[in-house]
Amino acid sequence: MQDMQNGRFAVSTWSLHRLLGVINGYSPDPDKSAAPKEPYGSGAAALIDMPAALAARDVNRLEVCSFHLPSLDAGYLGELRGALATSNVLLQTLLVEDGDPSHPETAERDVRWMAEWIDIATALGAQRMRVIAGKQKPTEENLARAARHLTWLADKAEGSGVRVVVENWFDLLPSPVEMNWLLDRLDGKVGLNGDLGNWAAPTKYGGLADIMRRAEICHAKADYNVGGLDADDYRKCLEMCEMAGYAGPFTLIYDSPFFPDEWDGILLQKAFIEDFLRDAPARRTA
Repeated sequence: MQDMQNGRFAVSTWSLHRLLGVINGYSPDPDKSAAPKEPYGSGAAALIDMPAALAARDVNRLEVCSFHLPSLDAGYLGELRGALATSNVLLQTLLVEDGDPSHPETAERDVRWMAEWIDIATALGAQRMRVIAGKQKPTEENLARAARHLTWLADKAEGSGVRVVVENWFDLLPSPVEMNWLLDRLDGKVGLNGDLGNWAAPTKYGGLADIMRRAEICHAKADYNVGGLDADDYRKCLEMCEMAGYAGPFTLIYDSPFFPDEWDGILLQKAFIEDFLRDAPARRTA
């Protein structure tokens, strides 16, 4: 059982990408520029102010996308860690948003670049570092390559206090078959961040019921339609988590233009999950 001292809710900075605006394209690809870009506008808030904003909304866990870090300098990382401590907000995960350990040509380059983020995660006081398991098709060769490189990465993180996790994401992991194969091959060295929105309905429900038994953390992404939050889908995803015995934190992933203020979408999802958890005893006795 995980330590729930900081509660069961986290927010990813991806849920606030319009509020934060500027992103930095850190990448292992030397042809990609890390210069600041504004694909979502210039933003109206700074990352360093987010711990206090979360605490004010009774959320005490944060996940930071690597591209939302405006600087990788030790001074800035220390300031951000201080802001987290001041607000009693746990940095649950640093989300490393590039690299492909399954690529036949660039996997070694990419995983060595990922390893450089271990020191950054450590400096920030992050519990975990989520990396991309792979973007290639799930052939035996590509899966084995990813497993080999992820094992190397986990070994590099050993002793740092940062646990490497992967996600059911991209082409390498399209179903529980591949996800379970990879986790079995990694033999506990790498954990699972289960995402509720990366696989497509209706097959995703059975898939979530399968993999969430192995998840340590959860990206609780909700779908939206013209009427707002897709309550039936969200409830079904949460039921699959419950069926799997998942008892960890839920990271609120809001990725919709439905609410102009991203906080409104985030807090709607939080209230939905709180209601679901509150009704758990009644479901068990029904």
